[in-house]
Amino acid sequence: MVAPDLIGCLLVKQETNGKHLWGVIVETEAYSEEEPACHGYHKRTDKNETLFGPPGHLYIYLTYGMYYCVNIVTDRSNWANGVLLRSVALPDEDERIASGPGLLAKRFGLNKDFDNTPISSGNRLWIAERPRSMQISKIINTTRIGISKAKELHWRWYLQNSRSISKRAKGDRCPPSSKAWQPIIEEGP
Repeated sequence: MVAPDLIGCLLVKQETNGKHLWGVIVETEAYSEEEPACHGYHKRTDKNETLFGPPGHLYIYLTYGMYYCVNIVTDRSNWANGVLLRSVALPDEDERIASGPGLLAKRFGLNKDFDNTPISSGNRLWIAERPRSMQISKIINTTRIGISKAKELHWRWYLQNSRSISKRAKGDRCPPSSKAWQPIIEEGP
C-alpha cells in the first residue's frame, strides 16, 4: 500500500517566482475501487475519470462546494485507486496551515486546474523522497475520517509526533510543542 510509504516524503511545488514551496507529508488516506467510500466504486464518470488513469497523476476534486482535495492516483490504469493527502507540515509556518485536505490544497494553491497533472520532478508539483536525516518515530494506522461508508477500514496513517495532523485517533494525544517534530529548512529540496 502506497499511503503509509508517503509519510515523511516531501510535497514540493515550484512557484511562479522559481522558489520551492514544500512540506513534509504527515497524514494520508487510501481509497480503492472495491470499497464504497472510493469515488470510483462501481462507477466511472467524467468527474472521476482521472482516478482511473495512470498512477502518479493528481486527482483533485471539490468537496462541500468549497474545498479541494488532493489525491495521488496509485496502482494501475482502469482501476480507481488513490491516496488522499490529508496533512502536510511546512517549515517555519503555523503547524496547522496545511492540516486537513482543504487547507493543504489552499496553502499549495491547488485546484481543479491541476487535476490529471503528472506528479514528477519535471513538473510544477512533485513528491520527493523522505530526507535521510528525517527520523520517523511512529506511524499511527487508524480509520479514515469524513466519510459515511467503509468507516471501519484502517486506511489512514499519520506521523504520531507531528502537531500538523487533522484529527488524531481516539486516545492519541497531541505532543507538546517542545517534543513535537517539525520540518527544518535543511531537509527541503
